[in-house]
Amino acid sequence: MAWMFGGGGVTNFGMSIIWLILFTPCSYVCWFRPIYKAFKTDSSFNFMAFFFVFMAQVVIAIIQAIGIPGWGVCGWLGTISFFGTSIFASIIMLIPTIMFTAVAALSFIALTKVHNFYRGSGGSISKAQEEWTTGAWKNPHVQQAAQQAALGAAQGAMQQQQYSTPDYDNQM
Repeated sequence: MAWMFGGGGVTNFGMSIIWLILFTPCSYVCWFRPIYKAFKTDSSFNFMAFFFVFMAQVVIAIIQAIGIPGWGVCGWLGTISFFGTSIFASIIMLIPTIMFTAVAALSFIALTKVHNFYRGSGGSISKAQEEWTTGAWKNPHVQQAAQQAALGAAQGAMQQQQYSTPDYDNQM
């Protein structure tokens, strides 16, 4: 809001609302659940899902800390550029800028710690690939669905449906 009241336009305010609405539930679904399941079941595949998504979140936190104008964030670039326009707005913008910087740094530290734990426990990409290829077929629900699909396809191929061909020779 400081960006908007300082003369920066409403684009950043609108984008920040979209970021809040979109990324809050996505963080729970995309990285919290995989890391919880990874620690609970010692699953390499869930660790890999966490690393992929959380690395993207670290990149987003760095973008927020930088503060590219028009992207819905008020980071260092936006805050420094506003010191010439409005000192009050710049001081207000400095608070989330410092917070974005702290989030980026702490997220990187957390990612590094989880990675070190994962590598220290013997995890690797090949273990995640093996878990993916063998783990899905161990699930009884997946096995039953595959058997039913194969049975349905076989029954469909065995039944030859008789279709009548139209008779065009019959003239009225």
